[in-house]
Amino acid sequence: MYTGIITDIGRVEAVEQRGDLRMWISCRDDTAAAALGASIACSGACFTIVDRGDGWFAVNVSAESQARTATGLWKEGARLNLERPLRIGDELGGHIVTGHVDGVGEVVATAPEGDSTRVTISVPRALAAFVAPKGSVTIDGVSLTVNEVEDLAGEARFGVNIIPHTAAQTTLDAVAPGRQVNLEIDALARLFGLHAPP
Repeated sequence: MYTGIITDIGRVEAVEQRGDLRMWISCRDDTAAAALGASIACSGACFTIVDRGDGWFAVNVSAESQARTATGLWKEGARLNLERPLRIGDELGGHIVTGHVDGVGEVVATAPEGDSTRVTISVPRALAAFVAPKGSVTIDGVSLTVNEVEDLAGEARFGVNIIPHTAAQTTLDAVAPGRQVNLEIDALARLFGLHAPP
């Protein structure tokens, strides 16, 4: 379980295709003390730490995970939003996040808005019913508030604002049209069956 508050940005230093894809990721966090088998969210996808050392850790990315997540994340040089699991007693600063990617969205527009950047993302129709104005959504592991939802012919879109602090602390500083992003809908919307107009 996570909160969508990113604690570090990692970099994929190497990948190796075995039975699964093995990735070695550098980071600032002290992962040398992390238990083997511990969970870590990488741009919104929950993985298991299979090896670790001072300033790095390794995970296996299955073919299923690769098929259900945004393209370009699991390759050498990619930057990843990192979050360690929530512990009992931790502050819930974002919202409840499971680390299970529900679908892949695509950035269709960005525009400056005050000091922030307004980002518009197309969302798969199957998820559109669970995205509501002023509700929460996770984009590449980052907890954000939905500003508006549009129902267009053949697709649905929603908008969020990336404030300067969020841009500085996450990989959303480089968001641009055409980029695919991992989406996780709000767990409460799923639980209570929120349904916006299809």
